[in-house]
Amino acid sequence: MKEIMEQGAYTVLTKLQDHGFEAYLVGGCVRDKQLLRAVKDYDIATSAKPQQVLDLFERTIPTGLQHGTVTVVIGAHMYEVTTFRKESEYEQFRRPTEVQFIDSLYEDLQRRDFTMNAMALDQQGKLIDPFGGLADIEHGLLRCVGNASERFTEDALRMLRCIRFSAEYGLEVEAETWRALCEHSRLLKHIAMERVRMELERMIAGADPVKALGLLAASGILRETKQALKLAWLDQKHMPAAIHLLSAPAARWTYLYVSIGLNAAEIEADMRVLTFSTEQIKRIYRVAAVTYSLRDEMLLITDEFKQGLMHEKKLELLWKLGALAYGKEACLTLHAILTVDPQWMESQGIDAVTSSVLLKRGVEWLDTLVVDSLKQLQVGGKELLAHMDKPPGPWVTEVLKHLLQETALGRLPNESDLLIVEAVRFVNQHNL
Repeated sequence: MKEIMEQGAYTVLTKLQDHGFEAYLVGGCVRDKQLLRAVKDYDIATSAKPQQVLDLFERTIPTGLQHGTVTVVIGAHMYEVTTFRKESEYEQFRRPTEVQFIDSLYEDLQRRDFTMNAMALDQQGKLIDPFGGLADIEHGLLRCVGNASERFTEDALRMLRCIRFSAEYGLEVEAETWRALCEHSRLLKHIAMERVRMELERMIAGADPVKALGLLAASGILRETKQALKLAWLDQKHMPAAIHLLSAPAARWTYLYVSIGLNAAEIEADMRVLTFSTEQIKRIYRVAAVTYSLRDEMLLITDEFKQGLMHEKKLELLWKLGALAYGKEACLTLHAILTVDPQWMESQGIDAVTSSVLLKRGVEWLDTLVVDSLKQLQVGGKELLAHMDKPPGPWVTEVLKHLLQETALGRLPNESDLLIVEAVRFVNQHNL
C-alpha cells in the first residue's frame, strides 16, 4: 500500500515536470524517509500556480487556494500540492497576513519551522538540504530554520511542535532553539486551545510521552495558555514514568492526570478547557472516579481487616460496584494502569495489599458480572411505568440502578417477571 502511495506521488511530480514546472517532495515525507520511518502522506511543492495545478490534473480538490494548496487525487490517495511561497508579517502569532507565490524552492524551504522539515527530494531521489537538516538529524538535534526567535514569534504553535518532534524523533532541542522557546513561551496564550489540545494529544499518544512531558514541565510553557491549565502542575516528582507502556489514550491521560494529583472534577474541568470531546472527557473521568471511589472506601477499612478473606470479599464487591457505577471499561483501564505500574495506586492512597489483590483478581471479578449495563436488563423504564401506577420521575432511575446491582451480583435472575416483582417490592419498601 505504501509503495502505491509513493508511486502516486512521483506520478504527480512527473506530470508537473513534463509540463515545464519544478516539483519536489517536501516536508514530513522527506524527513521520515531519511529516518527510515513509515511515510504517512506525501506533500509536493511546485512552481506551478494553483490554477495551473487544477487545470493539469483530472481529480482535484481546491483545499486552500489562497495559500496555494490544491489536493490532487491519484487512485485512492490524495496529495497536497502547494505553490512555492513566502509569507509576510504574521498576525496573532499564528497566521501570515499575506502569502506571495514565488519561483524559488530555496525561499519556500526557508520559511519552514525546523531544519529537518526544510528538506526536499527531486524526481531522481536527490536530497536538497540547504539548511543542514540531515546533519542535524544525524547529530540528534532539532533546530529552527534561521533565527529561532523569529520562527516562534511568527507561529507560536511551533513551540509545542518543537517539544512533540523532540520526543517523537528522539532529538535534543538545540540550545538556541530551546532558549528562544522558553523566552517566547508567553506567546502560547494567543493560540486556540483546540490547537494546543491537538499537539498535546499527539505527544501523549507518541513514542516517548515521558520525554514530552519532561520538556513541557521544564519549559513551563503550559502555564502560558489562554486559560490556566491544571496540566501545568506537572513536575518531575509526579512524572508518570510508565505511561509509554499503556496503549489506550484514555489510560495514558488518566495515568497522567491522577499522577499530578487532580481529582475527577478537576480532570473534567481541565479537559473541557482543552476542548476534548464529551465522550473523551466521560471516558477519562470515569476511570479517575472509580480510582478515587475505591480509595475512599478502602481508607475506611482497618488494617486488621485488610489481611484476610473478608478483605478480598469486600474488595470484590467494591470493585464490581465501581464497574456498575462507572462502567466495566473504566475498571479495565484502571487495571491496565496497575499492570504497568503496580506501585501507582499506593501513591494515590490505596495500600499495597489491595493493589496486589486487584492486580491478581480484578479482571476475573469483572468477568463474573452477570450483567454490567442497564441495556442488558430484561426490563427498562417503559416496563416499570407500565406495571406501576406512578408518573415518570427520578424513582425510575433509582429502581433500575437497584435492579442492575442485584442482577449483576447474581442475587436476582435477569428475568422480566422477577425483575418487576423486585421493583414493586423496592418501591414499596423505600416509599418511592
